[in-house]
Amino acid sequence: MRRALSGMLAAALLAGLISAAQPATAQAPYSWTNAEIAGGGFVPGIVFNQTERNLIYARTDIGGAYRWNQANGRWIPLLDHVGRDNWGLNGVASLATDPVDPNRVYVAAGMYTNSWDPNNGAILRSSDRGGTWQSTALPFKLGGNMPGRGMGERLAIDPNRNSTLYLAAPSGNGLWRSTDSGVTWGKVTSFPNPGNYAQDPNDPNGYLNDNQGVLWVTFDPRTGSRGNTTQTIYVGVADKQNNIYRSTNGGASWERVAGQPTGFLPHKGVLDHVNGVLYIATSDTGGPYDGSKGDVWKLATATGVWTRISPIPSTSSDDYFGYSGLTVDRTRPGTIMVATQVSWWPDIILFRSTDGGTTWTRIWDWTSYPNRSTRYTQDISAVPWLTFATNPQPPEVTPKLGWMTEAMEIDPFDSNRMMYGTGATIYGTTNLTAWDTGGKITIRPMVGGLEETAVLDLASPPTGAPLLSALGDIGGFRHDRLDAVPARMFTQPTFVSTTSLDYAERNPGNIVRVGNLDKSARPNDNRVAFSTDGGANWWQGTEPGGVTGGGTVAAAADASRFVWSPQGTGVHYSVGYGNSWTAANGIPAGAKVESDRVNPQKFYGFSGGRFYVSTNGGAAFTASPAGGLPATANFKAVAGREGDIWLAGGAGLWHSTDSGATFTKLAAVQESDNIGFGKPATGKTYPALYAIARIGNVRGVFRSDDTGATWTRINDDKHQYGNIGDAITGDPRVYGRVYLGTNGRGIIIGQ
Repeated sequence: MRRALSGMLAAALLAGLISAAQPATAQAPYSWTNAEIAGGGFVPGIVFNQTERNLIYARTDIGGAYRWNQANGRWIPLLDHVGRDNWGLNGVASLATDPVDPNRVYVAAGMYTNSWDPNNGAILRSSDRGGTWQSTALPFKLGGNMPGRGMGERLAIDPNRNSTLYLAAPSGNGLWRSTDSGVTWGKVTSFPNPGNYAQDPNDPNGYLNDNQGVLWVTFDPRTGSRGNTTQTIYVGVADKQNNIYRSTNGGASWERVAGQPTGFLPHKGVLDHVNGVLYIATSDTGGPYDGSKGDVWKLATATGVWTRISPIPSTSSDDYFGYSGLTVDRTRPGTIMVATQVSWWPDIILFRSTDGGTTWTRIWDWTSYPNRSTRYTQDISAVPWLTFATNPQPPEVTPKLGWMTEAMEIDPFDSNRMMYGTGATIYGTTNLTAWDTGGKITIRPMVGGLEETAVLDLASPPTGAPLLSALGDIGGFRHDRLDAVPARMFTQPTFVSTTSLDYAERNPGNIVRVGNLDKSARPNDNRVAFSTDGGANWWQGTEPGGVTGGGTVAAAADASRFVWSPQGTGVHYSVGYGNSWTAANGIPAGAKVESDRVNPQKFYGFSGGRFYVSTNGGAAFTASPAGGLPATANFKAVAGREGDIWLAGGAGLWHSTDSGATFTKLAAVQESDNIGFGKPATGKTYPALYAIARIGNVRGVFRSDDTGATWTRINDDKHQYGNIGDAITGDPRVYGRVYLGTNGRGIIIGQ
């Protein structure tokens, strides 16, 4: 064991105890649920099984896949077994449910096509509706969180011969096929076009310059019979000139469909096999954030005649959006719907036609500007934060109908039920046909159980609300109840993402949070806010010059001062609640900062493998002589014990009892990502430790009740949650309860 210089006697005695620690072997019986938020991220795909009622799946870009539970109207997560080594499999590029054997479901998984995801993509296959999975690795990457991720579906099952599947691949990898129910895959070498569209071919980050490739596969089931390969197959390609292809011999050969529209990308291709009509929805970009022109077309497959049926054609000055979210009512052939793929102002528009696109009606219409008439009412009482704490002026309203509307599906068994995905939730209705008779449809969130937030920080104070969260994209919440959706996100100001928060240990109603916002759009808002009533109400403080992002923040134990390490400038401190800020000395810009939980004059920092200490309220920091620390780390100070610090990062876990002057490395912990503290076990006085770590050659979430001498793994292989590590904390009021921050699966509660 590599050790720092010896320090206090207590530290030396503790080091001897820890040196003798054995690897964790026990497994504690834990249950795992979510702290209710309900949604919070982009849902690019909703897939109904075409032969079994109420069998519905949803895919997310970073949070895995879900199956609908009709009995309670909630979604069941299916990919929580994905762990740290293959975290990218939580990016779901496509999903297919088997129309012949509804127990079978397939996922095309992989988060990024560039170096951000170190692994190739995979086809996951299940014969028990996602209860368990087998995996086939692909020789290329998939992009569940890449540009164009709302197009598709890329994965499709032959409805006549369900052992045959196709995968429309990105990055110029072409079209792939499996004939053994997804176990093995081979490239369809006869397919002529791998696509050529990239959002920004010159993007140096390798994100926007990916060829979005082959986009979707649609079968004409009339051209096959049960057990025999479907002969006619349509494929959409990311190529603005040559984008629709067809095979009439079961995929042996392919041809460009004659007369096809050009100039746009085919986001969706849906076949009405009763009437023999292929519908496509197009946009000038792959989305999901952009798109300013597009059209809707239909192909009469018997005659080869294409007809533009756009509700608002691209040639009109009124068209400022592309189209996506295309769906056909299977019980009422000729009834179709399409959505504006993105229309930020004043809102998205859903269009509906009952005559195959000859005429359309809109979910809202202009009356006299800025007023609108609507064919809907919207009830968000189940997820009240969907107002996003905004108070827009007409013609904008809150809540919005949505944005990034790529997924929209009418239930193939029920013309009244429709679901659609947005950048924040799944909305739906159960009285859709009222649209056609002069009534109003009721739109509600249908998102319970689907948790897709990225968690950047968590805090569980000793009094007040049990949980405070800092979240990407939707700011964060105060959870007064863990099993109830909070009424509103943090406001005054409202951050796009809250990057860090802290409470004063000895006066926990005092809270500070920092985050990111668009200063050009909101010049009067700053990136720091304070609360003195446990996060119920907030006001903003000032910010130093040069701040570009939230960074990290720490509150003194008595709330007398605060230390802030924002992005864009150096560490600063404020006496009081951020009325003014003074630059700190002796600590690098960008250092992570934390406070001592006893001494209000003591703050800590960490950067580049060095630990820093301030004993004068953050005015000046001194580098600790402690060496051997990792280059990057997360660290926290223990409540009620001055100078007691745990540091997690890289190849180990370190402990200090002398304010960071010396650190002792725990022999039993091979790797660690983060550390948190909770209520001590019965008969103990030291807090329970919770670590995301590798101990005994096992990666997992661990608890120690004896100051790190022994560890118990508390999660299991079914509950790994992918790329975790940014946030973990125990509950100081409930022994054994831990809050785990995930990147795309929300806040997990273990107890």
